[in-house]
Amino acid sequence: MKKSIIYLALTGLVISIAPCASAQIKMNSKGIGAIGKGVKAATFSDAEAAKLAAEAVAYMDTHNTVAGPTDPYTVRLKKLFAKHQTEGGLNLNFKVYKVSDINAFACADGSVRVFSSLMDLMTDDELLGIIGHEIGHVANKDSRDAVRSAYKREALTDAASSQSGAVNALSQSQLGAFAGALLESKYSRKQESEADEFAYNFMKKHNYKVTALASAFQKFADMDGASGAKRSKSEKMLSSHPDSGERASKVLERAKKDGLSK
Repeated sequence: MKKSIIYLALTGLVISIAPCASAQIKMNSKGIGAIGKGVKAATFSDAEAAKLAAEAVAYMDTHNTVAGPTDPYTVRLKKLFAKHQTEGGLNLNFKVYKVSDINAFACADGSVRVFSSLMDLMTDDELLGIIGHEIGHVANKDSRDAVRSAYKREALTDAASSQSGAVNALSQSQLGAFAGALLESKYSRKQESEADEFAYNFMKKHNYKVTALASAFQKFADMDGASGAKRSKSEKMLSSHPDSGERASKVLERAKKDGLSK
């Protein structure tokens, strides 16, 4: 399994990615940095955020090992999510990064990237719940706001006119810096809870086993309480999230109320 040079923390469902989640992602080491204080940030429409996110994801796809179409990871993911490419009216695309960290993320353009080590850890039903959570961040516009925040933090004045605020294509060096900022973004606990709600409703709507979302959270809770290498692969991902054990309990409580669990 490929190991990357730079470990960037992101967020995610528990994974989540924030605008794009973290883990062992190779990024351009020559970040452009902030170009000035008080620079007017561009105003982002959904389309503009999606355009920038797509460029950042394309950059990451070329700097990481992506499972091929016949790879068992890709075959499994396609089997699970082929029918969900237009979930919630979105235009989603899925790929697997063959890295050793446990994570996944979704971006404003509808790109969903799942890490192979997460797939090794989770059952099919648990993956459905976790990726449902990531899709929730896109549907709830969290990923769009993360793009805007990352763009503002990097003060990409070369890519946006200070007069019009127009968003233009980024250079390769700017993409490296922007993608890095995007990966370091974090969702609020409120946003994470709302994405949990989306994931539960997604599972219920499609008659999946909603309790699998709880068991996925419980696995994260177990990792959170672990030590050593196992914890190191997930601790940054979990740092900004509500307690995983509490999230599992909430899912089970709702499932019982809905008559979907004993």
